[in-house]
Amino acid sequence: MTRSPRSSRSASRRADVAVVGGGVVGTACALALAEAGLQVVLLEHAEPTPWDVARHDPRVYAFAPDNAALLERLGAWASIRGARAHPYRAMHVVDAAGGAPLRFEADAFAERELGWIVENGLLQDRLWARLREAGVQVRCPARVVGLERHDDHVVLTLEDDLRIEAAVTVAADGGQSTLRTLAGIEVDAHDYGQRGIVAYVATERPHADTAWQVFLPTGPLAFLPVDPWPGAANVCSIVWTLPEDEAARVRALDDAAFGDAIARASRGLLGAVCPLTPRLAFPLRRQLARTQADGRVLVLGDAAHTVHPLAGQGVNLGLRDVAALAASVADARARRVAWDAPHGLARWARARRSDNVASAHA
Repeated sequence: MTRSPRSSRSASRRADVAVVGGGVVGTACALALAEAGLQVVLLEHAEPTPWDVARHDPRVYAFAPDNAALLERLGAWASIRGARAHPYRAMHVVDAAGGAPLRFEADAFAERELGWIVENGLLQDRLWARLREAGVQVRCPARVVGLERHDDHVVLTLEDDLRIEAAVTVAADGGQSTLRTLAGIEVDAHDYGQRGIVAYVATERPHADTAWQVFLPTGPLAFLPVDPWPGAANVCSIVWTLPEDEAARVRALDDAAFGDAIARASRGLLGAVCPLTPRLAFPLRRQLARTQADGRVLVLGDAAHTVHPLAGQGVNLGLRDVAALAASVADARARRVAWDAPHGLARWARARRSDNVASAHA
């Protein structure tokens, strides 16, 4: 690894960790490392839009219980659940090619729910609200344009020429990560040639707090249960995976035709379907960083792994990166050894990449 000589110019700010990226995973990482006793600075180019109960973010997650527990430790989960987090207590999977449906019930695991459906904007809003109280320094707007590596620290140069010196820096700035690129960390990418269509819909039949999924020859269609809307008692967020051309055709349908297409594709599981919002579409690809630690540069969340939305694992995998890193730091500090020792960071990276690669390919 090539390292720059120590700069004669002092960094304007110093921290134990500089987290680049203030999305859900990056913000949770900053909070978790601050909770573990580190001095943390969070760098983000734009503050998130304040969450508004009257708006419904089209980007939702099937949030897992272990990650809810993480956010509870960070002091954010109670306000998220109190705002709008809908539990799902069952999962019903149908293969259009035939065979009996698969059904998973929370009761079978002695749990009240399998998870929650939560909006991205709500998660980000509540996590940002915790930053100041947790003692995290926030620089926003901030864009990283340079990276220097040294044996015992890194230096980030920002667009405004401010320099941030930290023992470790974390790339949590998304699939097109600037910091990952500056670090020279390569990725393996696979384009599925598909798009995911997302929208909110009202259904004729109750969703029964169940996540419904239909596997079709063209790709899966998922109904994720959410809270009622004014005038609509049964509401779901849909994610419909389709080949590029078919996605463009379906997205262009008028509301009535789009609702009919969903009802037919889902084999009428929830009866008639009525769109409530315009539909959006996003390209689907798998992308995996070849390592999650290169010296003192760590990579996590979408910067490390972008996966198919089929199992709703994207944000869950990212938050497991965070939980494992925070646990590693806390363990090292409890044993009074260096939390940023290279072998410790490498051990975290190997374990997390193994899990993330398995999940992405599965």
